[in-house]
Amino acid sequence: MSPTTTARSPERGGRGAPEERVRVLAEARWPEPGDGVAPGVPGFVHSDFAPVVVAVAERCLGRAHGAPPLPAGNRTAVVLVSASGDRASAGHVRATVVAGGRVGPLFFFQSVPNSVAGHVAARWGLDGPVVCLSPTGDPRAEGTAEADLLLYDGDADQALLVLIEQAPDGTPSEAVAVLLGEGTRQ
Repeated sequence: MSPTTTARSPERGGRGAPEERVRVLAEARWPEPGDGVAPGVPGFVHSDFAPVVVAVAERCLGRAHGAPPLPAGNRTAVVLVSASGDRASAGHVRATVVAGGRVGPLFFFQSVPNSVAGHVAARWGLDGPVVCLSPTGDPRAEGTAEADLLLYDGDADQALLVLIEQAPDGTPSEAVAVLLGEGTRQ
């Protein structure tokens, strides 16, 4: 198997569908050499979770498609995968509540990973489904399986898979984005 394809099990949800292949159309990381801090994103505060998701998604989509937005009818899904979500924001909210402080309204908005995934979809005009996963196993494998299911079921023609985890020690976040499309059916 080439490094740009991911094999899928011949059994899909008990349907016995033939083995599928998902092609990698573009891939990006954050950070890459020369990157500093991810640019801020309006409406998101305190944490680098959303800025890193946006930066890596923009880099990946830009490599495949140029500048936003994509043409209408592109049927591109967003699959955001993070086991821990936005640790920095959650920690800030927890500390504020414990101290008897007032939690700012933006934290309610950004506490749901769908909000940044929706931001990416809106900015790029992606009109496929938005899915967020909290994996229990291998994040890339679980995210790729979800993207593959969206492609196989006809819900999307492409899927932007974004994998991000924040370190518990406040180290800058790292992320990978992969744009997937259907490969050859066997």
